[in-house]
Amino acid sequence: MSPESLRDFIVNFLDDRKLLDIVCIDLAGKSSIADYMIVASGTSQRHVGASVSMLQEELKKQGMKGMSIEGEQHCDWVLLDAGDVVVHVFRPEVRDFYCLEKMWGPLPEDEDGPRPEHAAHS
Repeated sequence: MSPESLRDFIVNFLDDRKLLDIVCIDLAGKSSIADYMIVASGTSQRHVGASVSMLQEELKKQGMKGMSIEGEQHCDWVLLDAGDVVVHVFRPEVRDFYCLEKMWGPLPEDEDGPRPEHAAHS
């Protein structure tokens, strides 16, 4: 499965499981850990944990190997490393605290235009 197909599969799977505020971040040029990061919120610890477990099982059925999960013990923040795509599923208040989207997402532009350190990439 290509990184883009994997990304789309995961986003659709999470959406079907009623996860909230699904955001996909393109990591190209930002990190070598993965091509995409997906961030979503579950409505409870149970929803977070069950959703990631079901996703892992579905990806196994699709032939994926070598995945790892972290955070299943508490289910406040569960990470699934699916190789080209890293998935973070949070309870909403935990997601608000860590603000991964702000850390990894595109930098906002100032009123006067792009920030100088990013102007060459605009």
